[in-house]
Amino acid sequence: MSRAQAVERIEAYFDDGGFVEDLARRVAIKTESQNPERHTVLKSYLTDEMQPLLESMGYSCQFFNNPTPERGPFLLAQRHEADDLPTMLMYGHGDVVNGYDDQWREGLSPWVLTQEGDRLYGRGTADNKGQHSINLAALSTVLETRGSLGFNSKILIETGEETGSPGLREICESHKDLFAADVLIASDGPRLSPSRPTIFLGARGNFNFTMTVNCREGGHHSGNWGGLLSNPGVILAHAIASLTSATGELYVPEWRPEGIPDAVRNAVHNLVIDGGEDAPEIDPDWGEPGLTGPEKVFAWNGFEVLAFKTGNPEHPVNAIPPNAFAHCQIRFTVGVEPEDFMPGLRRYLDVRGFEAVELSMTRDSYMRATRLSPDDPWVDWAIASLQKTTGKEPAVLPSLGGSLPNDVFADVLGLPTVWVPHSYASCSQHAPNEHMLAPVAREALRLMTGLFWDLGDNPPVYRE
Repeated sequence: MSRAQAVERIEAYFDDGGFVEDLARRVAIKTESQNPERHTVLKSYLTDEMQPLLESMGYSCQFFNNPTPERGPFLLAQRHEADDLPTMLMYGHGDVVNGYDDQWREGLSPWVLTQEGDRLYGRGTADNKGQHSINLAALSTVLETRGSLGFNSKILIETGEETGSPGLREICESHKDLFAADVLIASDGPRLSPSRPTIFLGARGNFNFTMTVNCREGGHHSGNWGGLLSNPGVILAHAIASLTSATGELYVPEWRPEGIPDAVRNAVHNLVIDGGEDAPEIDPDWGEPGLTGPEKVFAWNGFEVLAFKTGNPEHPVNAIPPNAFAHCQIRFTVGVEPEDFMPGLRRYLDVRGFEAVELSMTRDSYMRATRLSPDDPWVDWAIASLQKTTGKEPAVLPSLGGSLPNDVFADVLGLPTVWVPHSYASCSQHAPNEHMLAPVAREALRLMTGLFWDLGDNPPVYRE
């Protein structure tokens, strides 16, 4: 049996409806990790859906309770073929964000897979059930075609990524021997463009915090007190405005990388960001001056105001509000110290007279930035494999613009990390009407089957 036959087999799996059938079953499982009532559902996704499939493929399964109370469990599946073979760790997450059932377009439900043209609608189709379903089907196809993988395989599936992957770091730190491998190959996030296979080698970090101004108890009539009482909305607006230029250039020194390494700059110099037909129009003058669009997203830091509130926006009244707050976020790349973000911001605001602005982290933890060198042998190997399958030159991103718990695999387990995403930027993940593109799914099944076949046939040098 050959690589070409394995690819033909996975094409038939998609064309005959097997992929849609499997994904529909998984989408129907309401694994909302942000909903405390779904804890038993999260566990059942692993025990009732994943475990039978993996055991039928010759994997042994074990489960880990989350060390963080009332959070979802973990599944580790292992298939060991020989001591002298490379070991791949694969990652996926079975949890999804809340369904927002009543906000989906008429005729759609987050829990019913619906195909309209090239789109497969349903919660988790893009993030992440559709993506790890593709990888599992590709592994199964290689097994069926060759009779073995030709490498050792470990599969980690968690159920809390959408709440910041609580417990993942602790589990991997406590069981490094169980999760030991030579490389991480996983899928999440979007391609650079729907039609171009993509590889990314890490992820920007994610740091969320809140800025608050509390002036007094209760609101006061703006006619009687206007001009005498400080307005917290105005104070906070000026504080936020001081952090960047009017076009988003970062001013806080601790938020700015020292520069972009040459290898990273070379990797992104010819990339074109394309989110598909529903993508917003890019604002070319926004962000750090002198950088290209890909450099801004994949190699620089960004500051965002996610929400801002003062008074009662739904029902304004003629009163000076007592307080104001804003939820903010920093997406950051390798080369800065996130531990310095809040102290640096505190100093920056105090020097400018904004001592009244209170700061607090939104979460107890954050996702750190990671980046595998584009010169790593695993990168060249993956590029060659994807190009062999599709005839297309893959886009290689030093890091994903968004955030993933890749720091656990890169820093705790010490693995080179190669991510092959199967979604696209306009997939509406985390929003109503989430979907996966059927042509991308079909191509992804082909290229992952080829990638796993090549891992068993001709892996790069993976040990000193």
